[in-house]
Amino acid sequence: MTGTLYLVATPIGNLEDMTYRAVRILSEVDEIAAEDTRNSRKLLNHFDIHTPMTSYHEFNRFDKAKVLVGHMLEGKNVAVITDAGTPGISDPGEVLVQECYQAGIPVVPVPGACAAVNALVASGQGTRRFSFEAFLPREKKERQRLLEELGRETRTMVIYEAPHHLKATLEDLVQTLGDRQVTLCKELTKKHESFRMTTLTKALALYTEEEPKGEYVLVIAGRPEEEIREEARQEWAELSVVEHVERYMEQGLSEKDAMKAVAKDREISKSEVYREVVDRKNQNKGKM
Repeated sequence: MTGTLYLVATPIGNLEDMTYRAVRILSEVDEIAAEDTRNSRKLLNHFDIHTPMTSYHEFNRFDKAKVLVGHMLEGKNVAVITDAGTPGISDPGEVLVQECYQAGIPVVPVPGACAAVNALVASGQGTRRFSFEAFLPREKKERQRLLEELGRETRTMVIYEAPHHLKATLEDLVQTLGDRQVTLCKELTKKHESFRMTTLTKALALYTEEEPKGEYVLVIAGRPEEEIREEARQEWAELSVVEHVERYMEQGLSEKDAMKAVAKDREISKSEVYREVVDRKNQNKGKM
């Protein structure tokens, strides 16, 4: 009989956010895989948990995942915890979960604190649709590619950032996204927790004058859909109806689907688009 992997969320600041279930699971499993055993030891001592710990972090995530899977195949139950928050979100727990699925080992989430969700729901930004990007890449080309993607994103965006990188990230966001609305969520659940709704340019001006302190979550408004539609309308205005159909067909749509899409874009009837396409075909035949 195989064991089970438990993904146990831990507090992101306030120890009162630890759940009863998390304490019980961490007390009952055979082994706890912790991102930093020194940090986690303080948490376990606070809740009088004496389960053996082993380190599982970014630099040993592949080799150690196989070791932990071996333990679970022997019947042991393993809990994985991160330094703060929900494991598997922007941390090596993702690799361990994938290995467990391949080995047929059950995976059980034990929910609790998550900085991204806490920031989003308290941000005052739209919550129905959102994208989570964690920390932006540091490598220049990859960072620029992602920023360009975010410039087209219509969903609310959630980004993590450390204080010493905040100003540079705000500069990049202003350059790529323009002046969007943003909520700066700082030190979530801690003594100096704060939420500041402003714009990217005002936030940049603020932190040009003031040194950022604490860990930040940026919740940024997506690009307005009307802005995208207006940009598309300007592009369509430069095309004839037939050229518009051909543009969609170049993107892989069938002629029928392309005509439907053009009719919707231009807010005209499908029969009108059909007539334009047929007329062009007849003109081309006449030239042969």
